[in-house]
Amino acid sequence: MKSIIETATSNSDFSTLVTTLKKAELVETLSGTGPFTVFAPTNKAFEKIPKETLDKVLADKAKLTSILTYHVVAGKVMAKDVEKMTEAKTVEGSSLTIATEGKVADTKVDTSDVSTEEKETPVGITVNKAHITKADIECSNGVIHVIDTVLMP
Repeated sequence: MKSIIETATSNSDFSTLVTTLKKAELVETLSGTGPFTVFAPTNKAFEKIPKETLDKVLADKAKLTSILTYHVVAGKVMAKDVEKMTEAKTVEGSSLTIATEGKVADTKVDTSDVSTEEKETPVGITVNKAHITKADIECSNGVIHVIDTVLMP
């Protein structure tokens, strides 16, 4: 089973996320034993941020690190567990607001195909109003939940 970083690196939909993790020097951390839960924004999620805003954040390592660690929760939190939560404390130190829309379906995914196309049916969970479009991508050091918006602390 691949680590969170190996999984993200092997998926072209996460190329912007991987680039930002490298720039913030967080690759080694997220390659560690964990476990971690990562709410991973796709390239399309990053495209929602105005270019000048993104460029400014990329130039400020402290701000970039703060934003990226705001997407990470310590521990392995599967969708069935997230469904029962109303908030989760992030590695950055702030909390995410979690809301569930109806009953979350069994979201177990075959990790050999971790396509994150936005055509995915939302899982029914929002994190700070970002929709989880694919959940429970299990990794050797945690789990990835794909989201459609970059979260800001």
